[in-house]
Amino acid sequence: MPDSRQYVDMLENEYFFTYRQRPSPGEVRSWRESLHALACLLQSAGLTDLEMLVEYQLPMCSLRADVVLAGIHPRTGEPAYVVIELKQWSSGHVIRDSVDLCEVPGVRPRRALLHPVAQVDRYCEYLTDLTHVLDGHPDRVSGAAFLHNAEAADVESLFLAPGADGRLFTSTNRDEFIRFLRERIKEDPAHEAGDALLGSRCSPGRKLMEVAADEILQRRNFTLISEQQKAFSLVLRTLARVQREADGRKEIVLITGGPGSGKSVIALSLMGELSRSGYRVAHATGSKSFTKTLHKEVAHGQNGSGKLFAYFNGFTRARPNDLEVLILDEAHRMRENSNGAPAGSKWAGKRQVEELIDAAQVPVFLLDQHQVVRPGEMGTVEVIEKTAADRGVVVRHVDLDAQFRCGGSRVYEAWVLRLLELESGGSLRWPGDDHFDLQVADSPEQLEALLRDKRDQGFTARIAAGFCWPWSSPNRDGTLVDDICIGTWRRPWNINHPEGVSGLPSSDLWATDPAGFGQIGCIYTAQGFEYDWNGVIMGPDLVWRGQRWQAIKSASCDPVMAGASGEDFDRLIRNTYKVLLTRGMAGTIVYSTDPETRDKLLDFVQGRSGSEPPLHR
Repeated sequence: MPDSRQYVDMLENEYFFTYRQRPSPGEVRSWRESLHALACLLQSAGLTDLEMLVEYQLPMCSLRADVVLAGIHPRTGEPAYVVIELKQWSSGHVIRDSVDLCEVPGVRPRRALLHPVAQVDRYCEYLTDLTHVLDGHPDRVSGAAFLHNAEAADVESLFLAPGADGRLFTSTNRDEFIRFLRERIKEDPAHEAGDALLGSRCSPGRKLMEVAADEILQRRNFTLISEQQKAFSLVLRTLARVQREADGRKEIVLITGGPGSGKSVIALSLMGELSRSGYRVAHATGSKSFTKTLHKEVAHGQNGSGKLFAYFNGFTRARPNDLEVLILDEAHRMRENSNGAPAGSKWAGKRQVEELIDAAQVPVFLLDQHQVVRPGEMGTVEVIEKTAADRGVVVRHVDLDAQFRCGGSRVYEAWVLRLLELESGGSLRWPGDDHFDLQVADSPEQLEALLRDKRDQGFTARIAAGFCWPWSSPNRDGTLVDDICIGTWRRPWNINHPEGVSGLPSSDLWATDPAGFGQIGCIYTAQGFEYDWNGVIMGPDLVWRGQRWQAIKSASCDPVMAGASGEDFDRLIRNTYKVLLTRGMAGTIVYSTDPETRDKLLDFVQGRSGSEPPLHR
């Protein structure tokens, strides 16, 4: 066995090569201590010829399991895998009113943590659901948590959590862990099991709207893992605490995360769980497209479903705490007030954030501050926390740091933020990522052809563009107006009609209806949705000049942007393209109408200028 310094140095180098950043000191310390403890245990167990997949990235997301042991099952002779969650905790206890949340004394800031066995259980389920080599073979995967610094007496309540007994191990029951491993895995001298897992095909998770109805009824399609499950459990625990006190108190749960981090999955899971349990619960957004799609897919357009799926401005007359839980998805789209009157005027009325907080015992805000794309949108962490503080309301905050869209590629997510200078450090070359494909098209014709080919292979695909062309209503004969003209390439926007025409969907259903391909979406119809392959047309409203981006307000045809100041327009247009660039699950193909910008994108993505021959991938 190599000494800890040797393999930790190797891990640090591999981490930097993979993620283009240095691991945190805490992560390095964890590798040094926890991996060494596990390696010593495996040596004692006589399991030294197993493959140890360290920081194994789960398919289609950015979450990583600490260790996956790969070997052979002792009884079946088939491949076997043991997922292990390593913790350096020396003590810990289950939080009251919860079965899967715990606290660790001394951890600052004090916060709820997911029980390590619950965490590893969800890793195993997620891995089984999405990995073809495990499809139909759930017995090939098992999981355990190893708290190597703890004694059993110091984590006694953790053993009482459902499923923890027999799969939670400490320094006290180290021999039991050895027996557990020997029953589930043996050495694989050919080292084929690890290669089979690493080389296995993975399938994307089922699309949000395709399973939303079933999710509300059964909650069986989505596996919540890591911070997602923590957020879900925190809402249930907060509701139990608020109702137990019975003094009219209120608490807020604030869930933040980037595109694809699972906010809407959490929202639907909560809707299913709470509605089945008989709680007064509603779901609200500021997105017409998202709400109408939920109304269609989940409520099937039934009368009265507006009580289940509503808009942020639908709570002006709500009585205080009329609901027990109000789930506020895409809360970054909150407005200053619900009637559209200017802030501070006598007609403005109550602030929208106050209406929403007052409407339920437990308001749940889910937001991404980088998705504020319209003037007047003001849903931020600071606004919610200040409003809560002014009212003496406690805020419980969960940050979803995982990435489930963009193939789980943190590299792509960081690249987009740096590209658009929404994070410091300046734009950087695309380093490539096995989990996500990024291309620059030389023409809109090439962009569409590449996506059509993906669609013909069975993938979902859409093209969205900056709002740089007028948006016409359909002609009287039902034909669409080709508003978007780039050279000889002409295409219509998504349909500006509430019911759609000629068998094509309305703009609100453009992102989810298969017939939406062929029309071009915009920020208002793409935001909140996902598809496998994502085409983005960058218009003349954001161009590269010299060494920086330049926002051109005069190039925008978006009437909503007319009142935005130059500084606001610059911020909003960058956020707009950030949203458009992060809709894809498997890949993004981008095209700019501006030659200089296109050359710069080619340089950023492929390391070449437009004067060089095209790169075919």
